[in-house]
Amino acid sequence: MIGHLRGTLIDKRPNQVLLDVAGVGYQVQIPLSTFYALGELKDEVALLIHTHVRDDALLLYGFLTAREKHFFELLISASGVGPSLALKILSGMSVDDLIPAIRAGDLLALTRIPGVGKKTAERIVLELRDKLAQMEAAGPVEERPAARGGLAADVVSALLNLGYERRTAEKAAEEAQSRGFGSGTSFEALLRASLQTLSRPASRSS
Repeated sequence: MIGHLRGTLIDKRPNQVLLDVAGVGYQVQIPLSTFYALGELKDEVALLIHTHVRDDALLLYGFLTAREKHFFELLISASGVGPSLALKILSGMSVDDLIPAIRAGDLLALTRIPGVGKKTAERIVLELRDKLAQMEAAGPVEERPAARGGLAADVVSALLNLGYERRTAEKAAEEAQSRGFGSGTSFEALLRASLQTLSRPASRSS
């Protein structure tokens, strides 16, 4: 069972990275929060790993902090929440926002995340609310700049991978650019602004 990987970052995307560890390439699925904090290609990266074994595959899920890995494992302990949905949840809301939302039973906030319906949100609240006392406060993760170029198209592609419809993703990217996130903006900044647009009820309904 793999619990930790340290290696050279040879490819990174909003939902996965490829690490070269002593000549072996490991493909690791990640949430957006981890992507935001990654360095540049060829940097050395250390990830905490959750290994998920299926009949047809062995999948790796990586996190920069123990707190986020712990929350991922709490999420997949809830009925109907698999690893892929847990990553979407962590990409749609930060742990700092998820904890109060679950404690307060804020179904509206949870169902804004692509793939989370009302029944799933209700199960998450019911099954995880009492477990959240284990989560300790942690400081914000430092955001590092990423490569530039073709930002709008890259952001739309990332949003499609997260489960948003193309029209919705394109509108969010356009609105983010209209608010000043255009030329000279990092990929992470434009993606974060687009996700903030999508998290608003008005954007959701449109």
